Amino acid sequence: MVPNLSLYVPSDAQDYFARYLQTKRKEKKLSRRALAQMSGVPESTIKYFEYTGKISLNQFLELWFCLDDIERLINLTQRTSQPKPQPRTIEEVLKR
Repeated sequence: MVPNLSLYVPSDAQDYFARYLQTKRKEKKLSRRALAQMSGVPESTIKYFEYTGKISLNQFLELWFCLDDIERLINLTQRTSQPKPQPRTIEEVLKR
């Protein structure tokens, strides 16, 4: 199976998620220690995640649950009713 073409690679997504959750933590004025107590994810793991983007899926979800709406992630897994057909001509592209 051919992967979808993208300018991003998985490590880019890791970095974006790490920066996003770090920003959310700071917006909520939470220290890593306080987030660790709330989430059950060790403070050292949170620090490592914020620097490298690497974390287990379960720990990532625990952090997300504490900092954002978990339904947003769940909704990413839901199929849309009907995918939009790809344009076949320049005219169709310009209509969008």
